Amino acid sequence: MGRQAAKVSSADLERLCVEPDRLLKEAVLSMDRSRLGIVLVVDGQRRLVGTITDGDIRRAMLARIGLDQPLRLLLDRKADTPYARPITAPVGADPSLYLALLKAHGVLHLPLVDEESRVVGLVTMDEFLPEEPLSLHAVVMAGGKGSRLHPLTENLPKPMLPIGDRPLLEIIIRQLSEAGIRHVKVATHHKPEKIEAYFQDGSRFGVELTYVEEDQPLGTGGGLSLMGRPDQPTLVINGDILTEVDFRAMLAFHKEHRADLTVAVRHYDIQVPYGVVECEGAAVRGISEKPVMGFFVNAGIYLLDPIVYQHIPSGQRFDMTDLIQRLIAEGCSVVSFPIREYWLDIGEHAEYERAQQDVSEGKVKV
Repeated sequence: MGRQAAKVSSADLERLCVEPDRLLKEAVLSMDRSRLGIVLVVDGQRRLVGTITDGDIRRAMLARIGLDQPLRLLLDRKADTPYARPITAPVGADPSLYLALLKAHGVLHLPLVDEESRVVGLVTMDEFLPEEPLSLHAVVMAGGKGSRLHPLTENLPKPMLPIGDRPLLEIIIRQLSEAGIRHVKVATHHKPEKIEAYFQDGSRFGVELTYVEEDQPLGTGGGLSLMGRPDQPTLVINGDILTEVDFRAMLAFHKEHRADLTVAVRHYDIQVPYGVVECEGAAVRGISEKPVMGFFVNAGIYLLDPIVYQHIPSGQRFDMTDLIQRLIAEGCSVVSFPIREYWLDIGEHAEYERAQQDVSEGKVKV
């Protein structure tokens, strides 16, 4: 989740060039290795056919397209959109042309091609940006008592429970720092002194930390009302989430969709333990034996534009679900960002034990 490299290496370029019949999951692996958020779809002569971005993959997930489908399927879905033909530039042109094209089209990547449209390079917007903090504040909700994790949380705030060799909250804060976020607020309630004594001003972890203590639990939305309206988007994450979600990709998705609020979601399957009968009035039209039903569930990570704060009441309990419903009712733009990376909500002993095991087995990096 850290800053991307300034230049795209030839090795990265090789990994990023894939053919249309490759599977989406293979494209995801290429994106994750390069950390560039794009693959270049080419034919057998390495001529550019199209591009698939991280956002395209996540929109496919929302459309319930499995990662075992070929890239060609996503290219076909883009055929009737303004993104059907990728924006390219000739190799060897003046860098000012590249920057102008990136800005004019609002894209982060610019493939470079030769006279026969063969891919020979890739320019990214990051190459033209100075190394600077991400324009994003963060809030970690760390006030819960963790009642379902007793007795572990009797004398310790839930976010301070160790995962591997460090507290879960430290893992979260270090991830925010690696993503380029420098200003982090921590909302506390249960034993706040344990958190403040450990993290202090946050400088040891590469961030500037401030604390907001709730006298009584106000919910996620109510807790935000104590912090004042920021001048930048705010990333809000529950303090009991262990994840490898790409915060930069989430911000790009949020901006691309011009959202007022973006909700991270996770796919969740439930198997019905009975045969489900499909009825039309009294008539039976079909039956499915123990079907699996899929849903998107709230993953406890949100991105809020500053305008959202005017919809949060002050000094009263107001959950994030209340805020989402209010924004929808008032015609604001609320979008979902599907998580494809590792994610675990540590709410009970079983999840806590699973987190420890996943860390020890290297399934999640901390």
